[in-house]
Amino acid sequence: MSRMPTSAELDQAARLLEAGQLVAFPTETVYGLGADAENPEAIARIYAAKGRPSNHPIIVHVVDGGDISYWVDDVPPAAQDLIDAFWPGPLTLILKRAAHIPAAVAGGQDSIGLRCPSHPVAQALLARFKRGRGGIAAPSANKFGQVSPTTAQHVRDEFGDSVFVLEGDGVEVGIESTIVDLSRLEQGIGPVLLRPGAITAAMMAPVLGAMPLPPDAAAPRASGTLKAHYAPHTPLALSSMADLPAVLADLPADASVAWVGNRAAADPRCVWVPAPDSAEAYARELYRLLRRLDREGYALLVVEALPAGHEWDGVRDRLQRAAAAFE
Repeated sequence: MSRMPTSAELDQAARLLEAGQLVAFPTETVYGLGADAENPEAIARIYAAKGRPSNHPIIVHVVDGGDISYWVDDVPPAAQDLIDAFWPGPLTLILKRAAHIPAAVAGGQDSIGLRCPSHPVAQALLARFKRGRGGIAAPSANKFGQVSPTTAQHVRDEFGDSVFVLEGDGVEVGIESTIVDLSRLEQGIGPVLLRPGAITAAMMAPVLGAMPLPPDAAAPRASGTLKAHYAPHTPLALSSMADLPAVLADLPADASVAWVGNRAAADPRCVWVPAPDSAEAYARELYRLLRRLDREGYALLVVEALPAGHEWDGVRDRLQRAAAAFE
């Protein structure tokens, strides 16, 4: 059972970050693997621990009410409007990186991703780290490309005792933040939705005055946007109930299959795993579910295709990328 950290544990975590070490901590989305965003050697430790490509940027987490102009060249009105509407919360903004901020945290790009998490443990840590004047670079606390962690135990399963882990109840969202690119507004491009999440395009449209644009080929690289990502160890496929026989056609007669859907499948090889009944519940349970099914020894995980609607875009995105790892 997860618990909330003590003040002494939060102080210890802040000291470790200031010394260039890694700390895993909860946010409202997933657990992050944190380092001092202004320390290239500490950032390199994140890349090494995760096995993450060095050109794949890392989101910087900032304290509520902090001065984000320290991190960026400019805060355009659209960015401030989104901040006012959705921060603290599961929304990352891509803006032009200030010249004094290390390029390592941005994967070498001239842009940077900033987020203000709403989880109380994340905010308490940010308030202690550098007395609230620092930023914590933190991708998800798991090996690169695999299932993200939503509990402290998930982090320990990945890294053992090699990383200091802050406990924390209330990882309520369950999938990573929405990412919006605002770094090219001066070129007449954007806002662009690079990764969907709990803050949907439909939620942002009234704030922006229009729906954000879909990703384009010239968009900055951003966390979690590779074609194959978020993958369990067990092969995973997406299917409708009608197409399920074709998906199972080449499997041996004694294969065991987990079917995550709204009702049981007719094929006797399929063990029915009831799907969560709302987009919010599905997002909250997704990674915990994939990790559990990974341990249960199935030959294949088949997930029923999700309903249409922007509220499902975040979960759909994660499942499509997870399935792409096995195509």
